[in-house]
Amino acid sequence: MKKNRVCKLLNIEYPIIQAPMLWITGAKLVAAVSNAGGLGVIGPNAGSTTMTKDVAETGERLRREIQRVRTLTSKPFAVNIVLPPPTFPDLGKEFTDRTAQVAVEEKAPAVVITGENMENYVDQFKRAGITVLCRGLSINVEIAKRAEAAGIDCMIAVGFEGGGHTGIDQLPTFVLVPQIVRALKIPVVAGGGIVDGRGMVAAFALGAEGIYMGTRFMATTECDTHPNVKKAIIEAIDTSTVACAGVMGMARGIRNNLTEKCLKVAAGGGSLIDVSMLYRGTIIPGLLEGDVTDGSVGCGAVAGMITDIKDAADVVKDVVKEAERIVSELKKNM
Repeated sequence: MKKNRVCKLLNIEYPIIQAPMLWITGAKLVAAVSNAGGLGVIGPNAGSTTMTKDVAETGERLRREIQRVRTLTSKPFAVNIVLPPPTFPDLGKEFTDRTAQVAVEEKAPAVVITGENMENYVDQFKRAGITVLCRGLSINVEIAKRAEAAGIDCMIAVGFEGGGHTGIDQLPTFVLVPQIVRALKIPVVAGGGIVDGRGMVAAFALGAEGIYMGTRFMATTECDTHPNVKKAIIEAIDTSTVACAGVMGMARGIRNNLTEKCLKVAAGGGSLIDVSMLYRGTIIPGLLEGDVTDGSVGCGAVAGMITDIKDAADVVKDVVKEAERIVSELKKNM
């Protein structure tokens, strides 16, 4: 596989980025992905198992995890910086500011900014020599153009199929990615519904220069998510996930009692805050404690395509190997 702009930008071997996910994408997974030639990304509160409302402690949690990653790999990795939602611009801003400062202090090689109001943070990272990727939550061509104008290095476009929070516009990957590629000059990474080499080849056909995978890396030995969650993913079928609206966009996860409650609250006139509080309050019981019935189990619709739990390095290796095989076959048959 030839090194393209994403590989050169991030100094990685393969254009495969592990999506950051709350609590569960810690040092072991991040280092495993990076050591395999991709880019591991530290998620919010990674390595921790308890809630905190302390801004300083949140920053120190991130600092400790960055330092743990560096004991496990010398390869590039990234840190996830979550921005406040545009509808509630002050919601969690102090946490964003602190984690951004820690990323700068610890000289993180790259950051993945998640959110829309990236203009307030890009300069801070660029001045520190940090490569900046942006993953819009509400994602469309206009927001992608804003991110490029703000000075980011790479845009991550995740379609509605993706797990966790996706765009409120509900644009599917095959519609979203080519329009953003056409609109931007910087490289674009595609996410949402990508789990294997077939998805990688499809993403490249759409004009993307890399892939962004979350759910596939949830079902790995190094991921911190509970074994019950990994089991639920590999047992999922095509209709096992559902999405509901919250303050951070649409939230997709395993269909269970919790998602039914969220949908009922929304249908009954409940606010986005009401739905989000119901959803977020069960993340630890779901992802870390394994309550797949009443807990929050964010994952993509692609869960129905995952049938096994494997090492993260094997995920990277198998995706690349399958993509190369498919490209070779296409050349013969076209």
